[in-house]
Amino acid sequence: MEEHLVDWSRAQFALTAIYHFLFVPLTLGLGFIVAIMETIYVRTGSEEWKKITKFWMTLFAINFAIGVATGLIMEFEFGTNWANYSWFVGDIFGAPLAVEGILAFFMESTFFAVMFFGWNKVGKRFHLVSTWLVAVGSNLSALWILVANGWMQYPVGMTFNPDTVRNEMTNFWEVLFSPVAISKFLHTIGSGYMVSALFVTGISAWYLLRNRDVLFAKRSMIVGATFGFVASLFLTLSGDESAHQVALKQPVKLAAMEGLYEGRESAGIVAVGILNGDKNLTNDLEPYHFEIEIPYALSLLGYHDANAYVPGLRDLVYGNEERGIISTAEKMRRGRIAVNALEAYKEAKKGGDILKAAEAKKLLDENMKYFGYGHIKAAEDVVPPIALTFYTFHIMVTLGGWFLLLFALLLFYVTKRDISAYPLLLRSALWSIPLGYIAAEAGWIVAEVGRQPWAIQDLMPVGIAATKIATTNVQISFWLFAILFTLLLIAEIRIMTKQIKIGPEGGH
Repeated sequence: MEEHLVDWSRAQFALTAIYHFLFVPLTLGLGFIVAIMETIYVRTGSEEWKKITKFWMTLFAINFAIGVATGLIMEFEFGTNWANYSWFVGDIFGAPLAVEGILAFFMESTFFAVMFFGWNKVGKRFHLVSTWLVAVGSNLSALWILVANGWMQYPVGMTFNPDTVRNEMTNFWEVLFSPVAISKFLHTIGSGYMVSALFVTGISAWYLLRNRDVLFAKRSMIVGATFGFVASLFLTLSGDESAHQVALKQPVKLAAMEGLYEGRESAGIVAVGILNGDKNLTNDLEPYHFEIEIPYALSLLGYHDANAYVPGLRDLVYGNEERGIISTAEKMRRGRIAVNALEAYKEAKKGGDILKAAEAKKLLDENMKYFGYGHIKAAEDVVPPIALTFYTFHIMVTLGGWFLLLFALLLFYVTKRDISAYPLLLRSALWSIPLGYIAAEAGWIVAEVGRQPWAIQDLMPVGIAATKIATTNVQISFWLFAILFTLLLIAEIRIMTKQIKIGPEGGH
């Protein structure tokens, strides 16, 4: 397939995903924060808490409405730009997305109307239940979408049907409860909770810096900082499990995350480092210009064993017989056997040669786990972009540590001191709002760029997954989407900032 077409198709989907993920995190967490605030209002009967709840609910509604638009476009792209992918695994990938639309999205959309418009039309407790169901529904939507994405990272619960050339689901529960899917879901929603908490504490800090709506701002900050501190701890634990699953299921991604070329026992994590851009798999240059390493940390993170051996990129590409690691070249050989066996099976079936078809199918089944490697042109192609994967991973981790510290400081000073007397801390909270989005996007880039060149790990490279259409069509739609999404983002920021400037009294 034309290389430029694949690159433009990848760029278009990346654009859509990045823009969509600007709206998703706030939806995931702010729904729960609003539900907590309304719970306090219902329990206390305080009109101040009702005012607080309605203010943040308005911001939630603005974000929710615009986020839906980008999400719908992204789902349509699977059919328009990734038709081969949709045919090959549509029976599996489509099931979680169908459940998401029928169950989760329907639930959150239904109760969203009650939550936003039902203040004076339904009872307090029914309204509160509706708010909680919107929050739960938003997270259930994320569950099914991330189950689908987790399956792409670690395909399980299916069998390949050579007659239709499609993968068919054989175990729904194995797909749903895949350890990769579960760890991805937990880590992603934790990221959303953290972004939402930063949003609430940062805007609250803005009010305090201007000495406006002080009681509203302090109460909002207490809820936001508490939620954020718990979310940051949860994010640390889920991140640990996510890295463990990457080490077990996608070792090339882990090696790229750390720029690890040579495997070793008791491997450390590079806390701070600058990669050597001239380093590659075939030369003996040092991988870093400069690095500060935390001893044993990578072995602990990846395998929960300080002395564990962590394979490097050279091991994974060229093989390590001593460690039982098969080379990519050998996987490519077995992959080509699988691809050729499929063709032989189709020819035998077409010619009515049952015996030959059975032999070809047996050969296909024996090598199917390497099927995708049959389309890889060079062994080094299985290595993802190292610099992008490395730096985004370290940006994510570093910012995560800062957010944990920030929430702890905000919680202490807002409850034990007069936080208004600490403008530097308040400004740090305000300017951490965009940092939260950067961290969330960085995590998503690690997950998706780190598994390249695979659309489905080991089964289908991205180049095979794309639709064969004119490159010009993809280019035109790319720029149209870029303009549309940018306008939507500008609209959201303008509407949000206008509502924030009006303040809680405007919606009372």
